[in-house]
Amino acid sequence: MTSTPTGLRERKKAKTRAAIREHAMRLFEEQGYAATTVDQIAEAADVSPSTFFRYFPTKEDVVLTDDYDPPMIAAVKAQPPEVGPIEAIRRGIHAVFDQVSAEDWAQEQRRQRLFMSVPELRGRALHQVVESIDMLADVVTDRAGLPAGDFGARVVAGAVIGACLAAARQGMTMVYEIADFEQLDRALRLLEAGLPLGPGGPE
Repeated sequence: MTSTPTGLRERKKAKTRAAIREHAMRLFEEQGYAATTVDQIAEAADVSPSTFFRYFPTKEDVVLTDDYDPPMIAAVKAQPPEVGPIEAIRRGIHAVFDQVSAEDWAQEQRRQRLFMSVPELRGRALHQVVESIDMLADVVTDRAGLPAGDFGARVVAGAVIGACLAAARQGMTMVYEIADFEQLDRALRLLEAGLPLGPGGPE
């Protein structure tokens, strides 16, 4: 995801992180994920292995870290308090993804194609679904002023993640194609409307 870090230090860190990920993705595609080592990635990116681990705790994280999560969560939190949780999430998603360039979209698809094609990454991606529920539940409770671990907030978060998965044709990705994003928007509006079935539901 393209961003605009402020300050020289932040820009240098963002540039280094992007270089590590780009070289890693290239090596994964050229020689396979399993055959690529952290040392090879570090050498290609002209950094030390210890620098690699400062940016990505594991090799898996180069692929599985979703750069869109932090700005999306911030966008959801920024919604007016009178906006309901599902609509706030829908607006937050729009606030981020409506600004994504064609180049960044292509990079995101590249990342998703890779983790869908590698069994060990696909397995961890399943675990990240649960982490996504936790993340959204925290946002919902924070916006509503509810205590941490509120059951209702967690159910809302789970319903949103379920709607996202159901809307994606690939099944494991939040947004894979433009058409999936449109379906995601429709799914969240359907959820907000109380899940009416048949004709008359949100289009």
